[in-house]
Order: sequence, then C-alpha cells, then structure tokens
Amino acid sequence: MRIVIAGGHGQIALRLERLLAKRGDEVAGIIRRPEQAGDLLAAGAEPVVCDLESASVEDVARHMEGADAAVFAAGAGPGSGAARKETVDRGAAVLFADAAEATGVRRFLVVSSMGADREPPEGTDPVFAAYLRAKGAADADVRARAGLDWTILRPGRLTNDPGTGLITLADATGPGEVSRDDVATTLVALLDEPGTVGRTLELISGDVPVEDAVRAVANR
Repeated sequence: MRIVIAGGHGQIALRLERLLAKRGDEVAGIIRRPEQAGDLLAAGAEPVVCDLESASVEDVARHMEGADAAVFAAGAGPGSGAARKETVDRGAAVLFADAAEATGVRRFLVVSSMGADREPPEGTDPVFAAYLRAKGAADADVRARAGLDWTILRPGRLTNDPGTGLITLADATGPGEVSRDDVATTLVALLDEPGTVGRTLELISGDVPVEDAVRAVANR
C-alpha cells in the first residue's frame, strides 16, 4: 500500500512509518519543517513538507494522489496554546479529511484521544480542555463523512515504554495507559482490517495480542 501520514514527525508517526516501511509499504509523512526530513528518511518514509495550518485542500491533495490510505497523527503538541489546538488538532484534521475525499482515498485512520467524546470535567487545565474539545470536533467531522472508510483510535495515556504487543481494544476500555509502540502496532493492524471501518475504539495496555484484539473487534 501507499500510505500518507499527517504529522509525520510525531512520536507515534515515526514508529508507524518504521513498521510500514519494514513490511514493504510505501509511506509518505507530511511534516512542517524541512529539518525533520532526515528522521523520516531514517524511518523509511518519504518526507513531504506541507504546513497543514496554512495549506489549501488542493495543496494537501497533491500529496495524497495515488494513496491507498491516510492516517491523521498530527497534533499541536505540548507547549502549544489553546489556539493551536483548534488550528491543528481540529482544523488540520478536517483539511486532511477534505483532501482524502478530494482524491478518493477512502481508508482513513485518526489518532484521537480518550475523553474526546465528552465535555472535559470541571477543573481540567484550560489548554488540555481545548485539546479534548478540538479532538472531539475533528472526530465528529470525520464520522459524518460518507466518503471515508474511517476508524478512530483513542489511546489512553501515552508512554515511551517498550511495546508488549498486548492490548485491550474496545468501544470503551476505561482509563489506562499504553505505549506509543503498541499504538503504532495497533494502527498497522487496523489498516489491514476492513471490519473496523466506522468504529471509534479506545486502546490501553492489556493481555490480548494486537492482531487478535483487532480481529475480535472487527467480528463484533
């Protein structure tokens, strides 16, 4: 497959790029800064410089021509304010979905966040609350699109622990944490499983091998 990943220099995206390239897929990662290109090349991915905060649909669509799938893994990141949660975590996701529809790229995965489906609890840090609201709005936009075969993945608290390959994947898992390694491995399995189209899934560490967990969700 040819897969285009938004947020190609992110921690999950770089892991995903390595996994996809290793199995022989053609991977392009969209990045904002040219100096990030070397890390993508080292991961086996083609770096594509395109700022999703200022690009047009046509700009992004040019980079998605001929792709079989798209993964939105971009984020404003730590240290960014509420305004960039809106322009990146929501706005860029909508733009990326627009470009996928414009080019006929139906398979569309979103890396979202647990808690994005409800109003943040009282007392939540204002910037984190803005992030959750932006993620929720982006997810709602994607779910409303008949032109996309979408799957939304909502991991728990992310860690840099080595992946175990053992997860819990369900419509609702309850709170928990999960390694970025295991998120990337789960994304690969989701790409390959059409039975997960139209599903919003939560992910935490668990005791079920990734392939088995994805297969079980697809059969429900």
